[in-house]
Amino acid sequence: MERPSRQRQQEQEAEKGSEEHIACPECESTDIITDADQGELVCDDCGLVLDERQIDRGPEWRAFNHSERQSKSRVGAPITETMHDRGLTTTIDWKDKDAYGRSLSSEKRSQMHRLRKWQERIRTKDAGERNLQFALSEIDRMASALGVPRSVREVASVIYRRALNEDLIRGRSIEGVATSALYAACRQEGIPRSLDEVAEVSRVPQKEIGRTYRYISQELGLELKPVDPKQFVPRFASALGLSEEVQAKATEIIDVSAEQGLLSGKSPTGFAAAAIYAASLLCNEKKTQREVADVAQVTEVTIRNRYQEQIEAMGFR
Repeated sequence: MERPSRQRQQEQEAEKGSEEHIACPECESTDIITDADQGELVCDDCGLVLDERQIDRGPEWRAFNHSERQSKSRVGAPITETMHDRGLTTTIDWKDKDAYGRSLSSEKRSQMHRLRKWQERIRTKDAGERNLQFALSEIDRMASALGVPRSVREVASVIYRRALNEDLIRGRSIEGVATSALYAACRQEGIPRSLDEVAEVSRVPQKEIGRTYRYISQELGLELKPVDPKQFVPRFASALGLSEEVQAKATEIIDVSAEQGLLSGKSPTGFAAAAIYAASLLCNEKKTQREVADVAQVTEVTIRNRYQEQIEAMGFR
């Protein structure tokens, strides 16, 4: 049997607290119980009914597990930062069906189309809200293209709102700040996405994204750690069809190389790609430099340079 929810526990504790102050007028016992079915307060010692017809403030339906409780809940969707109105306004569904799933008549469909159009218009009251709506939709589009989890979209939306409140968007493009917020959110949440990958799904140049990212991270005081190349190893190895042995060896190569200070100033994607290439050779699962470079979106020259440094750091000649 499932434990009651926190709200239900609080209600029960409040009821118990109020019952502790009640004493039976017959036997002066404080052992008072609540009969929820009958709506009565009853003395457990002598059976005297102290109060009747109490108001039941709970729901009229019953639920025996978590899924039933969630399906019968009447609350709306949770507040989200990914929408300009935080999801608090009404949304008219695009499906032209009634409550029973039947198709609407042509007259009703045209009426719903007009209502839907006016609903979209009145959701934003000024140009600022329209710009915010556009920026958050851009973040959602790019996040879907990158395949990042929902938490990254929430964090990116919060970062963009902070930049908007601090007036950091003035003189910069909305798309550039939105892309920079998404890249900062990926860094903050530990999701391995390089600047090249983010620039591919964006509508602004990579140079502008990097410049805007450095500006907003400095102004907002975002404490972002350097990207760890080991975060890219599982994704690159999976795309190349390499085994876990190769992944473990690549991680070891990165650790040894980083201890000798070779990681400083190097691209994390190139460093991870070179480690995977070296590990594939050591584990007899050879992949060409071109194959690894295509997956990691780096040049073969970068892989060769990092590969030579890593091999020397491992003590192989």
